[in-house]
Amino acid sequence: MSEAISSRRKQRRWKRHFAAALVVASMTMATIPARAEPEREIAFYDNIRIEVLSEGHGPLIVMLPSRGRGAEDFDGVADELVKAGFFVVRPQPRGASLSLGPTQNLTLHDLANDVAAVIRIKGHGGPAIVVGHAFGSWVARTLAVDHPDLVRGVVMVAAAAKAYPAGFAGAKELSEAVRKSGDFALSDADRLNYLHLAFFAPNNDARTWLQGWHPAADEMESAAARATKQSEYWAGGTVPLLDLQGAFDPFKPRAMSNEMREECGERASVVVIPNASHALIAEQPRAVAAAIVDWIGKLPK
Repeated sequence: MSEAISSRRKQRRWKRHFAAALVVASMTMATIPARAEPEREIAFYDNIRIEVLSEGHGPLIVMLPSRGRGAEDFDGVADELVKAGFFVVRPQPRGASLSLGPTQNLTLHDLANDVAAVIRIKGHGGPAIVVGHAFGSWVARTLAVDHPDLVRGVVMVAAAAKAYPAGFAGAKELSEAVRKSGDFALSDADRLNYLHLAFFAPNNDARTWLQGWHPAADEMESAAARATKQSEYWAGGTVPLLDLQGAFDPFKPRAMSNEMREECGERASVVVIPNASHALIAEQPRAVAAAIVDWIGKLPK
């Protein structure tokens, strides 16, 4: 009988301890802050409206996505940069999300003007570090040429080579892969094959890019690029440049890795990130953010 009483007492003590542990655990979980969602606003100028995602506090960084993609691609990188003490602003291109404006007869200069308006409205006139992924790097460099007072430096993430080296045979195949990666008429399996070919390094998960494509933006941006001479933006004015490359990026053959340094001299820095391809910001967001923060720390004050 005494053993039964002792057993019941032990069970009651165990239940009290367990309940107390649950209370402590719930209190601890409640004190872990959830990641704050970026603020979403509309920047208006002329007859154009640009949706803007902004978050953090500190020096201004503006991030521009790749062709046909939206600002959400930078979620992981933006999170790291906010932690590092920056104010991160991400405009959506025309045709993506809530951004609207004329889409015909545009050049990269028109798209750069959209970014300039956002910097003046949301970034209090800058100057900004402008991070452009792939196509976004063309817009960033155009901005530096047209509005040098708004740009402190340009980070080119997974920027394509100026021209493919002699004898390169994969240009047509890559162009097709880019087009079909965002073709929702194809099966996911087919699109994943194209995503791996053009965007993702071996063994990296490409499924994150099955979504996030904006056909209207893609069409508009493709036409704007064709309507702009490469010589009008390529060198990015006179600002400091960071050329961030994925080691497996087919759009930047290793033979062309140092081309910006050779053309622009000391104002261009080159960093190659392992285990990444053209979708560098999705594949290695922490490494991308770390490289950006390190480079900014070396810029003249």
